[in-house]
Amino acid sequence: MQVAGKVVVVTGGGNGIGKALCEAFHAAGASRVVVVDLDHAAAEKVAGSVGGAAFKCDVGQEKNILHVIEETERMFGPIALFCSNAGIGGGFDPLSKNAGGTSDEPWSRSWAIHVMAHVYAARHLVPRMKARGGGYFLNTISAAGLLSQVGSPAYSTTKHAAVGFAENLAISHRADNIKVSILCPQGVDTNMLRSIPKGPQSGDGDLSAGQVAQDVLKGLDQETFLILPHPQVLGYMRKKTENYDRWIGGMAKIQAKMRETYGK
Repeated sequence: MQVAGKVVVVTGGGNGIGKALCEAFHAAGASRVVVVDLDHAAAEKVAGSVGGAAFKCDVGQEKNILHVIEETERMFGPIALFCSNAGIGGGFDPLSKNAGGTSDEPWSRSWAIHVMAHVYAARHLVPRMKARGGGYFLNTISAAGLLSQVGSPAYSTTKHAAVGFAENLAISHRADNIKVSILCPQGVDTNMLRSIPKGPQSGDGDLSAGQVAQDVLKGLDQETFLILPHPQVLGYMRKKTENYDRWIGGMAKIQAKMRETYGK
């Protein structure tokens, strides 16, 4: 897919990877970049820099997603690419004594943002895309959705679910010419990464958000389902499936080391 001349929506577009995506799409010639963020001031700032439009939106609320879709298409025309990029880093606790946690709050919020936001976008865009002959979804997930995330069961679980939904979205609507890509980096130098304890996600180096955005452009151009800014992840996935027990043992050692480090 080439974004030149297309209407593109980016959730979580006010900073980090989302901001870099907005800038990259604008530079690639998108006809309009719609910047969506819970932080409206941040969204407006990015939109101003790329000649786009800004919406305040809680992506965990279906009515908010629907409003963005309806207003974008009313003002600018059909959405060709919807980037469901918003995410949160809550629930990280390297010293956690129970994977089930002590409260539903981090689970429900992670589920709403990391899973249902993708579902809502598809629910309201798929019929429109089918009617006009196709479209594209880019869902920012994480290498945690393919591997795991030591220290945050809620993050890891919801990211795995996001991968599962994206796979089903791609399978269900391939015949409708609706394409899907998932973006699964490890550490990216963003405010979210800086807000959580340092862990294995940074083991292969933290990439800049700008580099990740360039990898996205390449992935969209090739229409690949899996976009891996950190190519090492593919090797980790193979090791995981080759010997699951060995992989779990290795991850448990990482968990133990983190507990030792942060427990001092």
